[in-house]
Amino acid sequence: MERRILVDGCHNFRDLGGYPTADGGALRWRQLFRADGLHSLTPRGIAMLREELSLGDIVDLRSSHELELDGRGPLADEPIRFHHLPLFDGATGDQRERPVGANLADLYFGMIEFAREPLARVITTLARTDSPAVFHCAAGKDRTGVVSALLLSLLGVRDEIIVADYAASREALDAIVARLMSSEGYKEMLAELPPDTMHADPETMDGFLARVGEKYGSMVEYARDIGIVEEDIARLRERLVAP
Repeated sequence: MERRILVDGCHNFRDLGGYPTADGGALRWRQLFRADGLHSLTPRGIAMLREELSLGDIVDLRSSHELELDGRGPLADEPIRFHHLPLFDGATGDQRERPVGANLADLYFGMIEFAREPLARVITTLARTDSPAVFHCAAGKDRTGVVSALLLSLLGVRDEIIVADYAASREALDAIVARLMSSEGYKEMLAELPPDTMHADPETMDGFLARVGEKYGSMVEYARDIGIVEEDIARLRERLVAP
């Protein structure tokens, strides 16, 4: 199957299926997806999600300010469960709520330290649905990339594959950045972030995973530390990993 799915109105919609696990399994196709903003979907894009992918759940990682800025678009009229689970929030998009580091890997590490409870809610929500689900932010790279790294780790995918999954966003990055820079609100947000924010280099995810390993031992141990229970980890693996 194709990992990158052409959903009209979205630039970075990808299936996490097919990745091998360390114990010899593989992630099931067409069950778990990652994406950038979904608010500009065309009728054709919506039909893809509803009819071809049978999408049951959307986990929106954007802040309340971002949701107000761009809305849900035409998806708001669809019978798909919507979960607004922002990793950072604030009605005015206050940048002081965003962890700032020397580089993007530092920002990601600050993200998991700051957003422990929201990240636990995201994983729990995805663990407790029986339907195909997508999680997304505005670019489908940073917040979405961190959630993807956590999920793939819990599902037994090796770090080098997690790094490659992160770097795959480079294929769509020009189109994503162009869309974000067309919005005055996002221009201001991007100005507050490290200069390597516009990239999706493998070294960034590699450095982030190394920092997690230094402090927690592994992403799986981090997940346990933030309160993700074993039953939910088992649910994720049972539903999403084929032996």
